Amino acid sequence: MSGQCGPYGILMSICAKWFASPSEAASLIMSATTTAAPAKEREHCGTRSPFWILALGSIGVVYGDIGTSPLYALKESLTAARGAGALSSEMIFGVLSLMIWTLIVIVTLKYVVVVLQADNNGEGGMLSLMALAHRALGDRGGIVALLGMAGAALFYGDAMITPAISVLSAVEGLNLVTPAFEHYVLPISLAILIGLFAIQSRGTARIAAWFGPIIVVWFLALAVGGLANIAQQPQVFLALNPIYGVNFLSSHGIAGLIALGAVFLAVTGAEALYADLGHFGRNPIRAAWLVLVFPALALNYLGQGALLLTQPEALESPFFKLYPAWALIPMIGLATLATIIASQAVITGAYSMTQQAIQLGLLPRMNIRRTSETERGQIYIPAVNWNLLLAVLFLTVTFKTSSSLASAYGIAVTGTMVVTVALAAVVARYYWLWSWWRVGLVMAPFLCVDLIFLGANLLKIAEGGWLPLVVGGALLIGMLTWRRGARLLSTRWKKEELPLAEYLPVLEKKSPERVSGTAVFLTSHPDLVPTALMHNLKHNKVMHRRNIIVCVETTDTPRVEESERGKTAKVSESFTVVRLKFGFMEEPDIPRALARRYLHLELDPMQTSYYLSRRVIRPSSRSEMPVWQDRLFIWLAHQSSDASAYFAIPSDRAIEIGTQVTV
Repeated sequence: MSGQCGPYGILMSICAKWFASPSEAASLIMSATTTAAPAKEREHCGTRSPFWILALGSIGVVYGDIGTSPLYALKESLTAARGAGALSSEMIFGVLSLMIWTLIVIVTLKYVVVVLQADNNGEGGMLSLMALAHRALGDRGGIVALLGMAGAALFYGDAMITPAISVLSAVEGLNLVTPAFEHYVLPISLAILIGLFAIQSRGTARIAAWFGPIIVVWFLALAVGGLANIAQQPQVFLALNPIYGVNFLSSHGIAGLIALGAVFLAVTGAEALYADLGHFGRNPIRAAWLVLVFPALALNYLGQGALLLTQPEALESPFFKLYPAWALIPMIGLATLATIIASQAVITGAYSMTQQAIQLGLLPRMNIRRTSETERGQIYIPAVNWNLLLAVLFLTVTFKTSSSLASAYGIAVTGTMVVTVALAAVVARYYWLWSWWRVGLVMAPFLCVDLIFLGANLLKIAEGGWLPLVVGGALLIGMLTWRRGARLLSTRWKKEELPLAEYLPVLEKKSPERVSGTAVFLTSHPDLVPTALMHNLKHNKVMHRRNIIVCVETTDTPRVEESERGKTAKVSESFTVVRLKFGFMEEPDIPRALARRYLHLELDPMQTSYYLSRRVIRPSSRSEMPVWQDRLFIWLAHQSSDASAYFAIPSDRAIEIGTQVTV
């Protein structure tokens, strides 16, 4: 078994399994890429999902974005380096050195070695890291929440740019086939993007099974194309010496910094290594990077450099010119598939990020649909999908070329990485209990590198870098407004409601008319009388024989064990309080949770009604928020989806009672 877990055993197993039985391999890959099994089940071979299947799945999902960077990263870096002058071998060696060492320091050392250790019960990602840091700091975690929201906001800027730049860079290869295609690049790219977003509502579980094999072929093609050109100019391996990169930066001034900002394009998508930790586990992700992804990327970049040493005019499209004429069209097709897969991973990541943000109280409720009855984590959020499509189409039409979009790309990614390493430092100090000197020794160099790249990318604000900053700033303001408004609303609501312990004895004495069945009242304060209960008594003057008050709590862990999902407390003859807990990556299903046997509720679905309070929020002349923020919060509240749909309550069993409240 240990031999099968080794790097070469993984690759041999992948090849043997795929060519022997594609359908069986596809089925296994689909289960690995769509099911978030507990982390301990994924760490070793021979467990529920075989190690090599998880490694293959991670190649398709985790590395799709970073794997398409060779389409444009070196081209944009050298274009920035040379300015209006000629391309020199010094520039090629310097930029190549910076690019290879950026992959080593940021991806291999920072993410693969260090950040992947910061798992939150096996899960990763920006908001998962924020929750972990907040748990460590407790009430002192205000700055942590702000950092987490900033990182999440910047992620959406990245999610807007990735599909546009990836698809454009692939389709632009048609210009090399014949100049006649030049006018069709933009329409073809738009058609691909519209089609990609249009199929999201149908789910991607079936086609996701092919992501891994396609991206494996893509990385093999990267390596072969690079090796073929390295063989002609083996001296390109001198670029592995970091001195070339240092000399380039020291001798090129501002042009060197601008080129450094473009070099960062080589690691766009690296955040996915951590974000998808919960789906594949750290060891399969690490093995995929070290065995296939990093060697293929390094060989391709070196191959492009070798080509440019002899053909500087190839800078117009160094990636596609690596390949002979007969392979051009197949490579364009393969590149298009790879960029579609990379875009799909970002879109799915936007859904997951939104779901987590809603659960953590950073965004209002949205309509979340499950696209698979059997696979957990397969979701579709219409509002995110269509808004993201509009943003992507706007960027594509406005910037028109991948080179124009490249200037806007780096800021969102570098900003996100700065936030990640800052939160990781908090986790290391207060959760892992590292000493200050150890935190500084490990985290400070990474933070310095990220800040240098961020500064280099800020030089491109006027060229399009303002875009992710505007988008991220707007989303951050929205999150802060929603969080603050929800807290003020909760405080005001709590003051107006009656204590349950004091009200129940009075209610039992009055003994209103009883009706058969069970009434479930949702509330955020289980110690207070639910507003829906009060209004039902006031207007209908009846009470059910059995009443259950349900409070839903979102934990700072990704998932909650079923045995710890709920607790019941019988507070009177006809009233029971139930506290339900859901992790911030779970979809809260109240009827299903209440049906658990250990709660001993024994509910009859046809005799149970769910009462919810619908709050109509009005502006207050004495609001604690500025007028603009007050109105923004009210607008966000109006966009919030129905609580019944969000909590999976059957529409024919839900009763909403409205009330007005000012904030």
